[in-house]
Amino acid sequence: MRDRSWSRRQVLCGLSTVAGVSLAGCLGASSDPAGDGGTLSEFAETQFRGGLRNQGQTGETIPPAVSQDWALPANESDHSATKGSPVITPDGDVLLADDTGRLRRITPEGAVRWEATITEVERGSHGTPAIVSGTAYIGSYDGAVSAFALETGDREWHSDVGSAVGASPTYYDGKLYVAVEHATPSGSVVVFDAGTGAIESWDEWPTDHPHSTVAIDREAGRLVCGSNDGRCYAWSFPGFEREWSYDTGGDVKTALAIADGVVIVPSWAGTVTAIDVDDGSQVWEFDGGQDFMCAPAVHDGTVYVGSHDSNIYALDLDTGKKEWVKETGGWITGNAVATPNHVLVGSYDRTLYALSQRDGSVTWSFSGRGEITSAPAVTADAIYVTERARNGESDYPGMLYRLTSG
Repeated sequence: MRDRSWSRRQVLCGLSTVAGVSLAGCLGASSDPAGDGGTLSEFAETQFRGGLRNQGQTGETIPPAVSQDWALPANESDHSATKGSPVITPDGDVLLADDTGRLRRITPEGAVRWEATITEVERGSHGTPAIVSGTAYIGSYDGAVSAFALETGDREWHSDVGSAVGASPTYYDGKLYVAVEHATPSGSVVVFDAGTGAIESWDEWPTDHPHSTVAIDREAGRLVCGSNDGRCYAWSFPGFEREWSYDTGGDVKTALAIADGVVIVPSWAGTVTAIDVDDGSQVWEFDGGQDFMCAPAVHDGTVYVGSHDSNIYALDLDTGKKEWVKETGGWITGNAVATPNHVLVGSYDRTLYALSQRDGSVTWSFSGRGEITSAPAVTADAIYVTERARNGESDYPGMLYRLTSG
């Protein structure tokens, strides 16, 4: 792994964390990240795509029909990138970061328990928080990663690291792994101490803006990330040494999934590629003809992924062979989520679809007023999903919806 030359300011920030000295431009870190004298757990209670391998699956089942319980305004920006997704707190509330720069904790009844400002820059946050031991971690388009107390919304630390952070943080065993964008354009993957926000490692291997949320396979000893330069990059884990890269020929803009020894890589080359996680060789490639930027869900031997051609595809995990295809009314650029028997996916036709995993038939659909790109959060009694602003107009913000049986 190539060493990064740190600036004087970054070095001083790191020293201030160790020495406990306050320096201008460096915000202090929490010495008690759990908020109760405890320590950080090995795994996050919840994070984007449901776990380290980004498989986008949940054990919760969905009802045979849904209706809207309530809605709250959320996203306002016209930026077309996928927006942040709601996550469920350990005690059943909803945590949502949106492109206005807000972080809100919301009760199942729709009441805002607290609201915090992540950033005031344009585009706010497009990421999804990771929740660990009473702390929520989130990146933002000011190029920073921040930690907030889950109980109060107070900021615990703030670490400036690049020009933008569009990806969601991946947490494991006291560390955050985050893809970071730089203005040249270039990119990096950064490892943070989750308790303090101090930078532990930094690799500028991605050569263009990486929006892709890091995936980790502990058994295979690999950490992977995609980038706008069209490549999937792999490091050793936990050693964080460079291992291999694979060129898809088109921008890789979404979270990659790891399952059964392969990395599933959607690309703007119009392909979905399965890459051997160990050595970076191609296992199979599915050519759909148009851009893929939907985060894939993997469940029970099948990959579910949407395309700019308005279709969602079910692909055999072992061979890449198409099992079925279902057409929607618009681009699918968001995040597929697999439940035990269904796959949930939003479309630019402003609709969330619940499709049978067996054949792609529609069990139910729900229509909002903006393009749906978030990963739905599924609980025992509700589904939460957010959307983009209607036609990208701030006067018609995208909503956070709570859907319940009926």
